[in-house]
Amino acid sequence: MRHRLDLAEAMLREHVHPSSLDGIKQEVMDEFDIVLAQMPYVGGADSRMSDFFMRLLGFMAISRVLRRHGVSLAVIGDIERDTYKAQLLTAPEAERLASGRQFMSADNQAFLREQAEKSLQEQFPDDFVYDFVEPGPGDTFEFGINYKACGFCKFAARHGDKDILPNICGLDFDAYATRGIHLERTQTLAGGASHCDFRFSRLQSGV
Repeated sequence: MRHRLDLAEAMLREHVHPSSLDGIKQEVMDEFDIVLAQMPYVGGADSRMSDFFMRLLGFMAISRVLRRHGVSLAVIGDIERDTYKAQLLTAPEAERLASGRQFMSADNQAFLREQAEKSLQEQFPDDFVYDFVEPGPGDTFEFGINYKACGFCKFAARHGDKDILPNICGLDFDAYATRGIHLERTQTLAGGASHCDFRFSRLQSGV
C-alpha cells in the first residue's frame, strides 16, 4: 500500500495542496487498516476471490480519503488506474506474460469451472457468485465468466462506497492487459446490469 502511494504521489500533487500530501498519505494508511478490518471472509486460500479482495480493496481506502478531500470521482479513477498500472508494470514482463499464459491455460480454465460451481453454493454470503462461459460458434473469446453477484458491490453497499465502485471496476482492464490478456466487458453489476460479462482472449503481442 505504501508503494502504491509512492507511485501515486506525482498525480496527487496535482490535485491536493503539497502541504497536505503527507497527511493524506497517512490518512490513507489509517483508512486501509479500517478496510482490512472490514474485509469479508470468502474462503481464504481455497477461494480465488480472496486474492481479488486483497489486491483491490486498498483502492477503497484511497477513494474514501480523496473523496473526503474533495477530489472528484473521475480524477480519483484516473489516479488509481495509473497507479495500479505502474505497480503492475514493476514486475518483469516475462513474469507477467507467464502469469497470463497460466491464466489462459486449459488447467486454469478447469480450475475456474470448479470454482464457479462452488460459488453457486453461496457458502459465504459476501462472496462472488459466477458462471464459467464456454465460447459458442462465431465467438472470438477463449472463455468467459459471468459474475451474477459481486463481493465488491456487497462491500460497497454495506459501507457506503457505491459511488466509487466504477473506479474499482475500471482497474480490471489493466490487470489483465499487463499480463497479455484482452478483457472485453460490456456491462457490470455496479452499473445496474444483471451480471458482469467478462470475456477473455489473448493479446496478439502477449500470451
